[in-house]
Amino acid sequence: MVESVPVHLPELEAERAFLAQARAALVRMHSDVLVREIPVIGGEDNDERFTNEANARAHQQRVLALVDLPDVPLFFGLLDYEPGTIEGIDRIHIGRRHVHDGNGVPLVIDWRARVSVPFYRATAGDRQHVVLRRRYGFSDAAELTGFEDEPLVGAVVSDQADAFLRAEIERPRTGPMRDIVATIQPEQDDLVRAALHPSVCVQGAPGTGKTAVGLHRVAYLLYTERERLSRGGVVIVGPNSSFLSYIRKVLPALGEVNVRQITIEELITHPTAAFDEPETARVKGDARMAAVLERALWSYVGTPVEGILYSKGSRRFRVHDYELAEIVSALRGSTRYAPGRNALAQRVAHAVLVQMERSGDSPDDRVQNAVARSKPVKDLLAAVWPQVTPEQVLHRLLSDAAFLAESAQELTEEERTALLWAKPARSWKSAKWSVADTVLLDELEDLIERRTGSLGHLVLDEAQDLSAMQLRALGRRCRTGSATVLGDVAQATTPWAAGSWDQVLGHLGKTDGIVAELDRGFRVPEQIISFAARLLPEIAPTLGVPTGVRTVADALSISSTDDLSSAVVTACKTALAGEGSVALIAADAQVADLRDALTAAGLQPALLGASEDAMDSSRLVCVPATLAKGLEFDAVVVAEPARIVAAEPRGLQRLYVVLTRAVSGLQIVHTEPLPKALDR
Repeated sequence: MVESVPVHLPELEAERAFLAQARAALVRMHSDVLVREIPVIGGEDNDERFTNEANARAHQQRVLALVDLPDVPLFFGLLDYEPGTIEGIDRIHIGRRHVHDGNGVPLVIDWRARVSVPFYRATAGDRQHVVLRRRYGFSDAAELTGFEDEPLVGAVVSDQADAFLRAEIERPRTGPMRDIVATIQPEQDDLVRAALHPSVCVQGAPGTGKTAVGLHRVAYLLYTERERLSRGGVVIVGPNSSFLSYIRKVLPALGEVNVRQITIEELITHPTAAFDEPETARVKGDARMAAVLERALWSYVGTPVEGILYSKGSRRFRVHDYELAEIVSALRGSTRYAPGRNALAQRVAHAVLVQMERSGDSPDDRVQNAVARSKPVKDLLAAVWPQVTPEQVLHRLLSDAAFLAESAQELTEEERTALLWAKPARSWKSAKWSVADTVLLDELEDLIERRTGSLGHLVLDEAQDLSAMQLRALGRRCRTGSATVLGDVAQATTPWAAGSWDQVLGHLGKTDGIVAELDRGFRVPEQIISFAARLLPEIAPTLGVPTGVRTVADALSISSTDDLSSAVVTACKTALAGEGSVALIAADAQVADLRDALTAAGLQPALLGASEDAMDSSRLVCVPATLAKGLEFDAVVVAEPARIVAAEPRGLQRLYVVLTRAVSGLQIVHTEPLPKALDR
């Protein structure tokens, strides 16, 4: 049974004193690292310079990791163990990072340590040697306000068991996403602490905490596999910059400051200046394009029709056309394009050297390289295995109907028509590429010459929206590493979405990945998730209906009006009368006008997407529907659902996303009829 402890108890003052002691210890740890000399290895060679640079980076990261964030509680839980369970200590405070006193005695234990696991896993039936679990309450300024004790010896199941969880979830929020380290649930903890290999794919309904699970999993893996992951690094790929801005503070709050968080467009760095229609983008993102590109590239390799003659002094050495054809045939398809071209030159040169040796010469490697660089061999390469660029191949594919038809045998005539440029650029050097084109160029780059190196771990959030070709590009950057894939099939809004999670893992090159499902919504009230779930039979019929663990009084309100702007202003004012963040979400084309109406009414709304700190600068944020994915707000006002649905081919999926952004209350305001599935 959870016992609420009054704030006037002396033990609360003792806990506050302990918190002050721990903060002082963290400040000392930071100061010790700050003044510590960085070891420098003498010498000027590359290895020593690299080591010195690595030491400097590691020192800087350690300094940043030990910064005491004033608005982040240093600990959030406590475990009392049975005497003798842990040598020399029976009580441990659990927090976001390890803190010790000047003698190395732990004051706060990192939540990722094995000894902290029972905080998330222990139950009355499986105490794991725990006698009592304590959870702390903090203000937004990280001041300790109280605690709740949960005895596990002789414990009685109570309706208060989730009181702390509810209080933490419902605590008003403003600005970026907070960590959930104090409220991780057992099914979430299983995924957070899963081994580095194999990869993990999380299908998570709205409000189940899948993004938080992914971020905390990164922090956990860096704790348990830091040396292994440091070699390749960790990258988080999000759907857009607004989403990345929203999650940016979670990992630093957990002490991890060296993780790149980027979009796929930033990872694949080809410049873009063109836009694709949805059907064209869908075809370009289809997995069949991999075979199309491979066939297009290798079509540049021809069959020798005549031999070559190499002269050295007065002597002549001939390699016949049938010999050259055998060499080309053996190389074609067994290697990447550029290494194959180099290998052709070397094998032809080797055939010449064999003839030289038969005539009594003793040629060495220098002679072979000279033959490989000779004009007859260069002419052969230009004719049979020409040097090409990805841009050259793709330009020809998208502008030459005959070449496309020959290369794209897997595609229908309608799909090939969708790919062809209406007004082709004169040459590949002047071509303008779309976002989908850059992924095809990336595929061609790898077909020509393999990308070297591999990330240690890759996190893909909102992965249901990635195309097969995007997934292949991401997989190439993590060939030997593992991945955490996060998403919800019901929230797939792109026309090029890859499909099932097994397909996603296959395109990513992680066919051994484990698919897990989170279906308990902690953050979205039951009334809201049940209402939004009416769309599931149409948008994701294979998924079960998620359940909400909380009900909130008056969580859902739906009103029809003749004056949308006025009704939206009223709804936003009502929401602002409460605490926490408020979002107005509408179709992209409507957001600007509705924001003007809010401003004219004396409110001060920020516009998501206009600046990176939009969610920091105002309690009220106007959110285009296409940017709502992955975000959470205390209260949400949704304007005109029918317009959101009509704005894009997968508008019902977009509406499902929009309806599930609220943590406490959702108001729907409309003039047009609601979609049939909702209007029951």
